[in-house]
Amino acid sequence: MPHVTRFAPSPNGPLHLGHAYSAIIAHDLAGADGTFLLRIEDIDGERSRPELAAEFRADLAWLGLQWQEVPRQSGRLASYRAAAERLRADGLLYPCTCTRAQIAAAAGTIGPEGPVYPGTCRTGVTDPSAPAAWRLDMAAALRRTGPLTWHDGLAGMQQARPDLLGDVVLVRKDAATPASYHLAATLDDAADGVTLVTRGLDLFVATHVHRLLQALLGLPVPQWHHHGLLAETDGRKLAKRRGSPALSDRRLAGEDGRALGADLRAGRFPTGLSLVQSVGCYP
Repeated sequence: MPHVTRFAPSPNGPLHLGHAYSAIIAHDLAGADGTFLLRIEDIDGERSRPELAAEFRADLAWLGLQWQEVPRQSGRLASYRAAAERLRADGLLYPCTCTRAQIAAAAGTIGPEGPVYPGTCRTGVTDPSAPAAWRLDMAAALRRTGPLTWHDGLAGMQQARPDLLGDVVLVRKDAATPASYHLAATLDDAADGVTLVTRGLDLFVATHVHRLLQALLGLPVPQWHHHGLLAETDGRKLAKRRGSPALSDRRLAGEDGRALGADLRAGRFPTGLSLVQSVGCYP
C-alpha cells in the first residue's frame, strides 16, 4: 500500500553508498502511489554545511530517484522549543550539567548506546551556572504512558523499552543545536505526515524512545522499517566520519547512477562491501 517515507540526511559530510542504499529503500517502500520526502537535518551546529544540500539533490537525481522536499530542520526550531516546554510543564524534563566524562565515571549500567546516565541531576544540579542539557525523566514518563508497542516491518511487533537508554537528552547544552535527534526526528516525522519510517539498524533502539515521545506529545504513530547496513570487510559500517567514499565522486567520474541503484536493489554490492543484517540492539 502507498506510504509517505522520507530520507533525512545531515549536511555534515557527503553522502556515501550506505546513504544511497537507505534512500533507495525509502523511495521504493513508498510505492508507486506513495510519497518519498527529502528532509535536510541541518541543526548539527558548526558541522552543518548548507552547500551540501545541493550536492545531496544531485546525488539522488543521479540515482534516478524523485522526491518532494519538505522544510529543513533549521526552519522548525520553534516546534522543538514548544514541545520541550510542554514536557517541562508536565514535569517530565530536568536540567543536567554533567559532562560526558562524569557520566562515564558514574554510570553503573552499559546500555545499547553506551553508559546509561545514572540520574545524577534528577534531584537538582550541583552547579546552576554551568550549561545545562534537559533530560527526560524516563521513569516518570513511563508511569504516564503505561506499556507501549511499535511495529517494525522486519522484526515485527515490539514492546517499547525506552528505559534501556535511561534519561535521554532531549534539549542539548549547545544553543546552536537546540534539540536532540530523538526530539527533532520524532516531531519532524509527525509534521511531515510520514507513515513509514525507514532507517538503518543502528537506529533501531532509538525507536523505543521515539514511540514514547509520540505517546507523551499526542503524535501519530507510524510504522518502521529498519534495514541492514552496508559495511566494509572489517565489519564497520560506512560512515562520514571515517571518510567513506562519496557518492558525488562516483557521479562526477561519470558512473551510471541508475545502474548503481539497480545493483544495490539486487544486493550486488561493490567489492569489499557487504550487508550487515544484525546489530547488538536488533532482535
